[in-house]
Amino acid sequence: MTATPPPCSILLLAGGRGQRMGGQDKGLIPWQGKPLIAHVQAVVRPLTDDLIISCNRNQDQYRPYADQLVNDAEADFPGPLAGVLAGLAVARHPWLLVLACDAPLIDRALVLDLMRQANDQNQPAMARQAGYWQPMFSLIPCALRGDLEQAWQQGERGLQRVLHRYSVRALDYAEDDRRLSNFNSPEFLER
Repeated sequence: MTATPPPCSILLLAGGRGQRMGGQDKGLIPWQGKPLIAHVQAVVRPLTDDLIISCNRNQDQYRPYADQLVNDAEADFPGPLAGVLAGLAVARHPWLLVLACDAPLIDRALVLDLMRQANDQNQPAMARQAGYWQPMFSLIPCALRGDLEQAWQQGERGLQRVLHRYSVRALDYAEDDRRLSNFNSPEFLER
């Protein structure tokens, strides 16, 4: 673990189907006067010169928030691992920080906690909240790209399962830590 985080590429996952939001593109849903993606982007923008957004639709609306846009190699919204693989393919730094587009309460401290988990052993790191892993808050060494692609080719679709093939470093957070809240339903937006 490093005291000063190394340069990291940051990937914001916004490529989902948005089923719990009635099919809406979650990253573009307004909250407190701005799209959810704008809240997350405002926190991470000062921390990287390689901000990537994985989006499978509405690229023109996401473009102002990113240095690079990627989309899944396969159609039909195959899940977060597909977005991570697309991000790993273009990342310009040795580490890729993965965050969900619908977590507008994240703060700089949480992001830096994750970034500081970079290590010489190429161990991924993931937030864990009250014992539950949170793969949408992960730091992945880009050196694992080939392994993750191979897992994908073998039929694996779960980001958490793939990362747990390695000795994942846990960053433990309290159950009531709202920074890890995903606004993935209309009820969350109304709170």
